[in-house]
Amino acid sequence: MAIQKALVNNQHELELNISEISAFDSIEVSKDKFHILQHQKSFTAEIIASDFLKKTYKVKVNNNLYDISLSNELDILIKDMGFELGASKQVSELHAPMPGLVLEINVDKGQEVKENESLLILEAMKMENVLSSPRDGIIKSIAVKKGQAVDKNALLLEFED
Repeated sequence: MAIQKALVNNQHELELNISEISAFDSIEVSKDKFHILQHQKSFTAEIIASDFLKKTYKVKVNNNLYDISLSNELDILIKDMGFELGASKQVSELHAPMPGLVLEINVDKGQEVKENESLLILEAMKMENVLSSPRDGIIKSIAVKKGQAVDKNALLLEFED
């Protein structure tokens, strides 16, 4: 079941599944303005601003303003892997996105790498997964060896700050 997460005012996180979203009782009364019925209560909502690519919205509900950030399961996975849009410069460690076997290590300690350069190959479920650099940087340390089995989220390598 697909999950949609909403972060409201950078404080409150809500989880909604597709059936809850589909059951939402709302009517668009004009462009970006809605009438909503929820638990037999009436609300008026207006989308004040939106950034479709970043999935962020400013919404006014009954004259109260809310900043909302949406994310789905794929967005969460991408963030957990450290490849979040606009956050690549902050990545200092690369972790295994899944359990697997380290087939190849394509870099050395102290080596300068460019964004998207192949760092290592991890075999998982008989598939080779090339893990690329999320940013330009210098390899500080390599925590695994060729042929080593790793668990999900295991530290693979670190970048210098």
